[in-house]
Amino acid sequence: MLMNKKKSTAPQNYSTRVIVILIPLVLAFVLCAISFFVFTVKPNLTKAPAEQSLPEIPKPEVTGGVRGELGIDKNVNEATIDQYLGRADSIYRDMRMLEDPANYEAINGDRFLSGFVEGFEVVPLPYLMPVTGLPEAVGDTYTGKTLFGLSEDGSYVANYNESMTILEELFPKDKNIFLMCGGGGYAGMTKNLLVSLGWDGDKIWNTGGYWYYEGEHNVQVKQTDEQGNVTYDFDLVKYHDIDFTKLTPKTSYALVLPSRKN
Repeated sequence: MLMNKKKSTAPQNYSTRVIVILIPLVLAFVLCAISFFVFTVKPNLTKAPAEQSLPEIPKPEVTGGVRGELGIDKNVNEATIDQYLGRADSIYRDMRMLEDPANYEAINGDRFLSGFVEGFEVVPLPYLMPVTGLPEAVGDTYTGKTLFGLSEDGSYVANYNESMTILEELFPKDKNIFLMCGGGGYAGMTKNLLVSLGWDGDKIWNTGGYWYYEGEHNVQVKQTDEQGNVTYDFDLVKYHDIDFTKLTPKTSYALVLPSRKN
């Protein structure tokens, strides 16, 4: 006579306990993996390759000598600017005019915008403020209407209701700002203007002058044909003009004419 044997439930109970323990651990692991992907991996994947390895920008530090008098930066200048081009967190502004009335050839410069560093957009400084202190040899630059004038105490005064709005559009405060011009002077004046009006000086670099740039991102505007005829292809330039006829003058209009520096 065969007897029914009672099946043992021990293995089943053990398996059940293991499953009960493992399920929370697996869920915790999955949640951690999802969180890591969402908050760490995914943001990096959405960045452009250039943004993933942006070099740290040295804090602005004025160099010494004559270049220091112009406010040119010691670390970020014509020799190093190529390292900091193409950043989404930055803007690039060349402060020259397409053709400056001043005779910069007298100091081995160029009154024409004969070229620029790739990525820089042109905003003529003489349209922003009166230009003072130029070397006597170059004469006067543009002396027409400007967004800002100078009061008797040397502070900047908006000449138009729209002056500050335009300045903030051209130089966003939430961006790093790289400035350049021909020799460094206009760029230095621009930084002084911005800082005086509330911009953070630690986010603005005077990178010097295009005349001394020897990097790999030179865009030539000046063209010379086989007969030696010179033309300027200003269509290559992203140029921010200011139409003063569409602006509303303030009742108090400050303007100081340029004074020469001997």
